[in-house]
Amino acid sequence: MHHISVIIVSWNAREHLRNCLRSIRKTGDPLVREVIVVDNASTDGSPEMVEEQFPDATLIKAEKNLGFARANNLGIQRASGSLLALVNSDVIVHRDCFERLTRFLESHPDVGLVGPRVVGGDGRLQLTCGRLPTVWNTACRFLALDRILARWSWFSGFEMRHFDHNSCAEVEVLSGCFWLARRDAVKIVGGLDEGFFFYAEDLDWCKRFRSAGWKIMFVAEASATHFGGGSSSNSPSRFNIEMMRGNLIYWRKHHGVIGRSLYFLLSMMRHSVRLVAHGLLRFVLRDSRGESALKLKEDLICLRWLLTGKST
Repeated sequence: MHHISVIIVSWNAREHLRNCLRSIRKTGDPLVREVIVVDNASTDGSPEMVEEQFPDATLIKAEKNLGFARANNLGIQRASGSLLALVNSDVIVHRDCFERLTRFLESHPDVGLVGPRVVGGDGRLQLTCGRLPTVWNTACRFLALDRILARWSWFSGFEMRHFDHNSCAEVEVLSGCFWLARRDAVKIVGGLDEGFFFYAEDLDWCKRFRSAGWKIMFVAEASATHFGGGSSSNSPSRFNIEMMRGNLIYWRKHHGVIGRSLYFLLSMMRHSVRLVAHGLLRFVLRDSRGESALKLKEDLICLRWLLTGKST
C-alpha cells in the first residue's frame, strides 16, 4: 500500500500556508503519512504558526531563502513515503484528491508523475497542462498569438489553451503547483535541479521524467484550488527576473547556446514591444501610478537585467 509524504515549501505566505495545512488535515486522508513544511527563512511568523497550530507537521527551517528546487529537495530527502506530493503553500487540497491521484498511479505503473485539475480562488480553471517550450510556441506566447488564436492548437503556445481539462490525458508538462510523484521514479530521474531558483524547474523536471521513460498524466477527477502568487507576490520584480533567469538556464541546458540565444532575443523583443506599448498608454492616460505605469517599470527592470545582469 502506498503512503504519501506531502512537501510544502513556503516563503512569507503564512495565511496561505495555514489554509493549505488545514485543507490537508480536513481531508482526513489515511494515505498521508506525513506533512513536511520547508520554510525559506520567512519573517512573517510562518514557522511559529506551524509549530503552534500544526505540531504534527515536520518543520524544516532554512537559514535563508533556498529557492523552490533546493527547498523541495530538502523535503524529499526527509520524506519516507512511497509517493511524494509537492504542493505549493497557496494550494487548497480538495477531499479525495490524494486518493484519486494515488489510485491512478496504482493502475498505471508506467506513469511517474500526476497532477490534478486546478481552479483559482475565483473558481476559474487554471491552465496547468503544457507543452515543453520550443522557439515556435515561445514566440506564440510572447506575441500573444496563444490568446488571439486560442482555439487553434498550432498557435496555442506552451500553455495549451485549447486543451479540454475535463478528461485524463498524457501531457508534456504539469504545473509545479501540485505534483504527486512516485519515489521510485524520482530515484531514477533525480530531484529538482538546484540550478533553478524559482522558475522553470518544473519544465526541467517534467522533461527529465519523459526522457527517463516515465509518463506524465493530468488526472481530471482529482482537484485542488491554487490562489497563485502566495510567495512570488512578495517580490514581483525579483519573480520576473527569476522567471527569465530560469528560462535561460532551461534553454541552455536542453537546447545549448543557440537555444539560449534565441530565447534571449525573443525576451528582448517581447519587453521592448511591451515597453513602447505601456509607455504610450501611460502618456495617453496620463497615469503615473496605475497599471500601465507598473507594467512600464516592470519592462524597464527586465530589459535592464537582460542587458546588464543588474536589477537595480
